Amino acid sequence: MGTREAAHPGGGFNPPEPTKQGGPDYGRFIDAIRTLQDHARAADAPDDVISEAADLVDKVSQLLAPYYADEWSSPSGRRMDLPGRGNLLAIPLDVHITDDLRVAGTAQFRRFHLGRNGAAHGGSVAQLFDALLGYTAFKLSGSGAQRTAFLHVDYRSIARIETEYRVDAGVDGIEGRKIFVSGRVFDGETTVAEAHALFVKLKPGQP
Repeated sequence: MGTREAAHPGGGFNPPEPTKQGGPDYGRFIDAIRTLQDHARAADAPDDVISEAADLVDKVSQLLAPYYADEWSSPSGRRMDLPGRGNLLAIPLDVHITDDLRVAGTAQFRRFHLGRNGAAHGGSVAQLFDALLGYTAFKLSGSGAQRTAFLHVDYRSIARIETEYRVDAGVDGIEGRKIFVSGRVFDGETTVAEAHALFVKLKPGQP
C-alpha cells in the first residue's frame, strides 16, 4: 500500500488537497475529453473513421495508463482553479454565493448527457441536483463533510441538451447534523426541474 493510501484508509471523509498537478493544460485536457464524449455520442462516421478513432483513443489510453493514481494523488477533483475542480464526471456548473446567501449560476447539459429526443437523461438531471444541493449545503452551512441522505427530483419540463439554464438553491433548515436544501433549474421563468434533499454532516472518522 502506498504512503498516501495508508494515510487515507477509508475511515474518514477527507477533504481534497488543492493542487496544480497536471499543469496549465489540465483544464484543456478535461475540456477535450468532454468534447470527445460529445462526439462519441453524436458520430455517424464511416467504418474506417471509427476504426481510426478507436486506434487513437487506444493510443491515448496507453499514454496515460502508467500514471494511474489513487483519488488522493490524482489532480481530478483537486484542481480548485478549474470548474468542478477538474472533475470529468461533474455536469458543467458555474455558481456563486449571492448577497442573500443563496447559490445561483448556470448549468448546461452536453450531447453526452442525451437521453432521447433532445432531452437530457433524467439521471443527469438528478446528478446536477446532487452536485448543486451538495455544494449549497457545504458552503452555506459550514459543514466540513457530509453525505447525501436523500434526493427527491420533480421533473417539470424537458431539460434540453446544449442549452444554458439558470440554477438557484438554498438551505431550508438545519437540525443537528441534518441539512435540508432545495433548488430549481430554470429556462427563463419556466421551472425545468426542482429538487429537495437531505445531507447529513459526518462524525469524525465516519466514511
